[in-house]
Amino acid sequence: MVKVPAAAVAASGLVGGYGVARWTRKRQLGGVALAAAGTLAAYGWNRQAGPRAAAGLTVAYVAAFAGSHPLAKKVGAWPAVFTVAGGVAAASWAVTRRASV
Repeated sequence: MVKVPAAAVAASGLVGGYGVARWTRKRQLGGVALAAAGTLAAYGWNRQAGPRAAAGLTVAYVAAFAGSHPLAKKVGAWPAVFTVAGGVAAASWAVTRRASV
């Protein structure tokens, strides 16, 4: 079985959640995609770095989602989504990398 890094899952959840919501015009479906990826990422973070790191990264994931909305008003929707997805992926990588060393 291939292991997908939690950083990639989290970033994909933010991008995919927005994409699903935009293309289906159903925000609830985007929310389901966002939540599913966030749950899967949190599971990976917990396994890789423990519950405290998982909790912190989950808060960062939710904050990134919330923060993308005001950022989108300044730079546009897709640039905002890619920016916050990159930020969450970088934070995830840094925390899980440090925990595995």
